[in-house]
Amino acid sequence: MNTNPDRKLILEDGQEYFGYSFGSKEDKILEIVFNTSMVGYQEIISDPSYTDQAVVMTYPLIGNYGMAADDYETEKPTIGALIVREYNDEPSNFRSEKTLSEVMERYGISGISGLDTRKLNRSIRDFGSRKVLLTGADTPLEEGLSKLKSYEMPKDAVSRVSHREIRVARPEKERFHVVAIDCGMKENIVRSLVALGCRVTVVPWDTDTDFIISQSPDGVFISNGPGDPTDVPQTIETVRALKGRYPIFGICLGHQIISLAYGAKTYKLKFGHRGGNHPVKNLKTGKIEITSQNHSYAVDEESLKGTPLSVTHINLLDNTVEGTACEEDRVFSVQYHPESAPGPRDSGYLFDEFIKTMEGGRTHA
Repeated sequence: MNTNPDRKLILEDGQEYFGYSFGSKEDKILEIVFNTSMVGYQEIISDPSYTDQAVVMTYPLIGNYGMAADDYETEKPTIGALIVREYNDEPSNFRSEKTLSEVMERYGISGISGLDTRKLNRSIRDFGSRKVLLTGADTPLEEGLSKLKSYEMPKDAVSRVSHREIRVARPEKERFHVVAIDCGMKENIVRSLVALGCRVTVVPWDTDTDFIISQSPDGVFISNGPGDPTDVPQTIETVRALKGRYPIFGICLGHQIISLAYGAKTYKLKFGHRGGNHPVKNLKTGKIEITSQNHSYAVDEESLKGTPLSVTHINLLDNTVEGTACEEDRVFSVQYHPESAPGPRDSGYLFDEFIKTMEGGRTHA
């Protein structure tokens, strides 16, 4: 076994972390973030919301149960890189069809293992998410820092991950028709809606309002996705035109887009929320939900005061807004992921609430 590190991370402040390659060996500049989930690495690497990001897994052992065909959240994963303490290339799982490294190599996802992920994670907590270069161990530090300084992070992530073709998922017995605006949507959202009897017409992120209206939906769904919500003004304008006409439900980026459409503001968190154990309080019921989360941006609570939106959920770790609603327009959204995959299933009731909002029929403008 090769004991000499062949890869390294260079952070903007000059920190270096040496390790061993797996997956693709492509050099990349990405935004470094961390995820505290103990399981679900397959769903994490196939979640389009991680586009252009290098994800540090705080759980130390990754790869041990391999990769299963039924567990992908998108057909073509777009995460930038995976950073782990210990990588296992000999999975033990009867469902496993490929190793994690094989899948990452196929889709150009870089990997590095063997480094001190605890120290790296503390650095992200202390100094925030920032640019990182994943490169060969022999790359000079000065060269790496120069590349980081001159590199501008792209702002077109949603357009790169949203499907360009319209597709339809049908239940065995159709009750409702939902148009889902795909900003980088996880497949388990579609599965969750179909399981409740919804025919789901998935449309690209920049689909115009007239086309959506022409589909005569019972409700509209705004999906999760990567990046800054202000980078998708077309989607914001579409929601602005549709609100009050149809019931609307948004998750994660969709939550932020809905808030922007109502005139609120968003801001970037220091290091975001990513993991499967975030406590969220439902202000309507007083109950605490343990939630799955993955986002860098949040809705500014102060900016909601001049809008028809009310806060429905808050994060108990930092009191950030986790849900909003406008009952008059039958619009609601949450910052976290009720579809799980991976994560706890405390919040599945939100899909039931969406069904209830559609049962009364559409409200025409």
